[in-house]
Amino acid sequence: MRLTVLFAAVWLCLPGAVVRADSDVVAFVGARVLPIAGDPIQDGVVVIRGGKIDAVGSRRTTTVPAEATTLDVSGKWIMPGLIDTHNHVGGIGGADSTGPIQPDVRVLDSINALDAGFRRVVAGGLTTINVMPGSGHLLSGQTVYLKMRKARTIEDLFILDADGKPTGGIKMANGTNSQRDKPFPGTRGKSAALVREQFVKAQEYREKIKRAAGDPEKMPARDLGLEALVDVLEKNRVVHFHTHRHDDIMTILRLVKEFDFRVVLHHVSEGWKVADEIAAASVPCSIILVDSPGGKLETVNLAFRTGAVLEKAGVKVAFHTDDWITDSRLFLRMAALGVRAGMSREGALKALTIHGAEILDLQDRTGTLEPGKDADLIVLSGDPLSVYTKVLETWVEGVKVFDRGDPTDHLHAVGGYGAGNDQTPYFCCFDHAEGQ
Repeated sequence: MRLTVLFAAVWLCLPGAVVRADSDVVAFVGARVLPIAGDPIQDGVVVIRGGKIDAVGSRRTTTVPAEATTLDVSGKWIMPGLIDTHNHVGGIGGADSTGPIQPDVRVLDSINALDAGFRRVVAGGLTTINVMPGSGHLLSGQTVYLKMRKARTIEDLFILDADGKPTGGIKMANGTNSQRDKPFPGTRGKSAALVREQFVKAQEYREKIKRAAGDPEKMPARDLGLEALVDVLEKNRVVHFHTHRHDDIMTILRLVKEFDFRVVLHHVSEGWKVADEIAAASVPCSIILVDSPGGKLETVNLAFRTGAVLEKAGVKVAFHTDDWITDSRLFLRMAALGVRAGMSREGALKALTIHGAEILDLQDRTGTLEPGKDADLIVLSGDPLSVYTKVLETWVEGVKVFDRGDPTDHLHAVGGYGAGNDQTPYFCCFDHAEGQ
């Protein structure tokens, strides 16, 4: 077992670990294609060129380029790579115990790009993820959006904006998680008061910068935390807000109305109670549907029908794993549970793909199979909503990053905790004899 795990760890670092096609042009032929942007295509063709989607259509109407490496995927299904709007892989660490609001913290500074959790992610067909700090603070730091490319460092995974900066949001939370001893709040009322106080400070900081008009002598002292909150007020950074109870959801909607920032509601265990209010505020929701409900008292009213109720109310719904809450390898199950409880099939598939892309402001790059978008796709053994379906291959920007037929990838797809360990620990004075 130790040798197997060690082999898996070494594999992560090998230059050839990610399988590339022999050609810059690859054509998948014969699959049932779910482009998400349109109707399903029987006997479909998907052509990728230079890491982008080049063409999508039926075999009757779509020409396969002569120079393409053609992959026969007859009997399989192809859909866009899955997008997870809330994940915690990479050994993350955000804010600490020094205070309840820490917007200066960047979760990207704590991520181990070689963490084996990323192998679970691609084994589940996830190609884009929002990695977040935890929910034990009112504000635990800045999130980062990652593409599941081959990586040696975290920089290899960044999705950069037009200015070359890593994209991401900011993580906030309310409810019981952040209620503890000082300096943390002890009540829901105090929690909201502290958040308001910080946003007012950010407004004042922004006004000082405006009044300075570029004059360094008049500029306020630089404050990294307030800078991040100004980004929120300027709508350059979306707030990902952990919340469960309906009264906590309504508190967030009041804050949004008061300070005019963009927000995504995460979890919303009682979102079905206030679906009309969420819809009226035009706020999207990132939800989780666990097949074994339990845990915190404030999630006691979590319901499988949440996705259906929100969808029918007109709310944009995406799914997330909150990995480890739901293992990334089981992400497709989320949509199946949603449909079982009343979501439309179309809505559930969008909740795995394009709705997540829109929530992360990445809809121009990923989320559907359309010409010009990144070649992020997965090859499935069958219907994505079937419990029997397996992710066979995961491609990111035209590069195969997971192949279930590879023994090491298969181990990460089906193995337990041991398959996810990066290496066997070694202690200099420890007896390594078997059984010790």
